[in-house]
Amino acid sequence: MLLTAAAMWGALKFQSTVSIEPRLPFALTTALGVIALSFGAGGIIAFRLAKTTINPVQIDQASRVVTGGIYRVTRNPMYVGLTALLVMWAVHLAVPPALLGPVFFALFTHRFQIIPEERVMSAKFGKEYDDYRKRVRRWL
Repeated sequence: MLLTAAAMWGALKFQSTVSIEPRLPFALTTALGVIALSFGAGGIIAFRLAKTTINPVQIDQASRVVTGGIYRVTRNPMYVGLTALLVMWAVHLAVPPALLGPVFFALFTHRFQIIPEERVMSAKFGKEYDDYRKRVRRWL
């Protein structure tokens, strides 16, 4: 995520910013910040309350399937939150190519993080996780 954000910032060197009505960026970045914080913190809090790992690298250490709170809305609230942060950053930068950053991040995360996580969770928790996947969307 940080590498993507840095690459988005680098787009400033190749293209000038777009002029936007002054109040619009503030309103958008505020709304996106609230979304990012709500989803990200909601995911972390739900995992902490369930006493399971939040570390995506140690997914095999997951002790349970968390389905409450924000996990009723999305199976990946922390990734939704990070993607919203990148969209917020793109709006702040006001450089159209920066909008590719959140798209790249979402596609990369989907392929190299979420799909492997789902394989582990399905193998570890079986029907419980598979039923959850049928009820709740991966992103939104």
